Amino acid sequence: MSSQVPSQEDPAIVLGSDPPPHTPAIVLGIETSCDETAAAVVSGPSDVLSSVISSQVDLHARYGGVVPEIASRAHVELLTPVVAQAVIEAGLSDHEVEAVAATAGPGLIGSLLVGVSAAKSLALVWDVPFVAVNHLEAHLYSSFLEEPDLELPVVVLLVSGGHTLLVLMEAFGRYRLIGQTLDDAAGEAFDKVARFMDLGYPGGPVIDRLAMDGNPEAVAFPRPMYDDGYDFSFSGLKTAVVNHVRNNPDLDVADISASFQEAVVDVLVHKARKAAEEYGARGLCLAGGVAANSSLRERLLDACVAAGISGFLPSRSMCTDNAAMVAAAGWQRLQLDGPSPLDTGADPNLALPFILSGEPAA
Repeated sequence: MSSQVPSQEDPAIVLGSDPPPHTPAIVLGIETSCDETAAAVVSGPSDVLSSVISSQVDLHARYGGVVPEIASRAHVELLTPVVAQAVIEAGLSDHEVEAVAATAGPGLIGSLLVGVSAAKSLALVWDVPFVAVNHLEAHLYSSFLEEPDLELPVVVLLVSGGHTLLVLMEAFGRYRLIGQTLDDAAGEAFDKVARFMDLGYPGGPVIDRLAMDGNPEAVAFPRPMYDDGYDFSFSGLKTAVVNHVRNNPDLDVADISASFQEAVVDVLVHKARKAAEEYGARGLCLAGGVAANSSLRERLLDACVAAGISGFLPSRSMCTDNAAMVAAAGWQRLQLDGPSPLDTGADPNLALPFILSGEPAA
């Protein structure tokens, strides 16, 4: 993957080099950035031939969160059969795979190394290109797998356990960072609140279910940085919930869940809609694990209708970590940069490539 970073003074950059005469069409994607072992086969930019995910939730639930050593060991055991199943379900034989893409970061370093090493080995054995994929960039493509005709530019609200980002997707491979979390990610706040209230892991789905029976106006939790730019902060909100529960132990858990969730969703939707309007986006998309949240999905679509812009929500299976989005991003990276060198390593802190910061276009 190219390491070139464009200057902000010259945003009109040309990404990568000319693609090879024959661009591989059928890409095997591998995703092992955290606790999902996944493989998928995608033809071209958006035709998903297969998508297989083996979850490790049960392995980590007893610890209240992902244990890196357990995750990486599970990937070693699960990856080979998951890849084999993905190829079989795609109706292909090994020699028909034309490229292998794998998440190279960000994520847990031990988990990333399992997927990257396997992808390089397969690429060598099959004599096909290897593509290192940024996990965050892959999430940006999840909407296009199900709605390939989405018109650019779009604002993508990427919310997960590790990241909360507002990104203007101006073109494939060309992104403008609008805002990001300054502390806890939204999904991280969900998990921490759920852990404090002993609700189980992962916290997001549990709180989402409980909130359906609760009153979102029961507790007036703060909306951090609501009208303060496009950055996010959820650490103070998490602390407010913890302190309120400590001081009011008899409050209904469903009401607490609904009130907390409402505060998070209010901030996310408000900033996303405002960004889409200010930056002249043709649409607003959700991405990341928290994009499966029922309230967030409903409220974001309502905001899009009110603003008169197109809104798109990936199916829940495409919100969480999956390899189809990795294969799609890998296909796009082949167009822009060609294959990645085989000495490309895993990077747990890999940043989204080609981010351009600055003011919206006039």
